[in-house]
Amino acid sequence: MEKNTTDLGNWEITTGYDYYEAPPCDGREEKHLAANLLPPIYSLVVIFGLTGNILVVLILVKYKRLRSMTDIYLLNLAVSDLLFVFSLPFWAYYAVYGWIFGEALCRILSGIYMLGFYSGIFFIILLTLDRYLAIVHAVFALKARTVTYGILTSMVTWAVAVFASVPAVVFHATQKENTHYTCSAHYPSDSAINWKYSYTLKMNILGLIVPMVIMIFSYSQILKTLLRCKNEKKQKAVRLIFVIMIFFFIFWTPFHILSFLHTFQYLFFVPTCETEGQMQKAIQVTESLSMIHCCINPVIYAFVGEKFRKYLRVFFRKHAAAYLCRKCPALYHENLERVTSTVTSSTAEHDISTGL
Repeated sequence: MEKNTTDLGNWEITTGYDYYEAPPCDGREEKHLAANLLPPIYSLVVIFGLTGNILVVLILVKYKRLRSMTDIYLLNLAVSDLLFVFSLPFWAYYAVYGWIFGEALCRILSGIYMLGFYSGIFFIILLTLDRYLAIVHAVFALKARTVTYGILTSMVTWAVAVFASVPAVVFHATQKENTHYTCSAHYPSDSAINWKYSYTLKMNILGLIVPMVIMIFSYSQILKTLLRCKNEKKQKAVRLIFVIMIFFFIFWTPFHILSFLHTFQYLFFVPTCETEGQMQKAIQVTESLSMIHCCINPVIYAFVGEKFRKYLRVFFRKHAAAYLCRKCPALYHENLERVTSTVTSSTAEHDISTGL
């Protein structure tokens, strides 16, 4: 069995760099950077990721009541981000102290991380296609964009994400290196290099190339359609579309490019200890950046919606202000009814164009 060098999920899984074995290069600077970089960044991602995505789930279920295909996709995207965030404290601890959680959790958490990674990307793609149908093919969307189809496509998406995550569960195992245990992927020695290449290519294709192609095509068609309609709501939708694309590519592209270069570095140059160390540090920083995207999702996919913000205000007034003001509860039902009563065909169209 040979240790993998390109898996995703923590700094060792991502970069293949085992912080607790004795590699050909010293790697002390990379170990030190990981031990100092991971805990604070992961802690912030966990706090804001949990808070934002739990609020999305609560409001979608309690107030919006999952009345549209978009609501179904937003709910599943929030669940994907929660899965992604769930494993981060374990990887942060691992980077500093080594793996102490046993082989079962090594496999399970690696699978959960990859499941959150792939499912999050897939539901962003579905939200893009949902918006494309709603705006570009509005007549067809009346029949296709139903809650039933939303549930069915979500089930298929989860099945594909689970299938894509299976290798992380199958090949991950613990191993004692010096005084510490590691959690990493171990492939059969006779085909390790092929697994290494195929794993990185799969991650790059499913995680960047496919969504990039779909988003560029869909949003270009959406923009052509929206620009024909000169009104304020449509212009807001145009701005939102650019924000979604820019944030996705800013947060994920650097990591995918570096992971590809790291895996296929022997095809481009002869690596040295210096270049290897620089690449390890760059991958650590870019993956930390990519993880922040799960905190941004609730903002760009939900909180920007006018009606979603109204529900959010009602939620905080009902569950937070109630402890501060006795007269406030009498206003909650009135506020909620006012928000609910505004659900008309025009506001529904606005929700569609803004991603809600």
